[in-house]
Amino acid sequence: MVITNMHKRIRRESNTIKQMIEMYCCENHSSDRLCAQCSTLLEYALQRLEKCPFQEGKTTCAQCPIHCYTLDKREQIRTIMRYSGPRMMYKHPIAAIWHLIDQRRKEPVYQKAKTGDKK
Repeated sequence: MVITNMHKRIRRESNTIKQMIEMYCCENHSSDRLCAQCSTLLEYALQRLEKCPFQEGKTTCAQCPIHCYTLDKREQIRTIMRYSGPRMMYKHPIAAIWHLIDQRRKEPVYQKAKTGDKK
């Protein structure tokens, strides 16, 4: 799934979650590509990011006041993040640094949808 109409912040978050899931799956499910379970979780996570009401003002999902993941998906993503998080600095250092910066945001800022150009 490729999401084209989203803020830079959400695109960055999408890439980070993709990298984390790929790292986890490759190292835990002994595969060169995403297994069906991890692929489904990635699609689910990307759909949630696309519909995030905070968009550019988003913090990390762990600090978000809205928990949009179902309980089973939330537990799966926590497992992946616990595994991949510490390894991100070695495999994807720029994404890891941006994630740390985004984590420092205290509260998400709601971004109203733009309904046309204002001149």
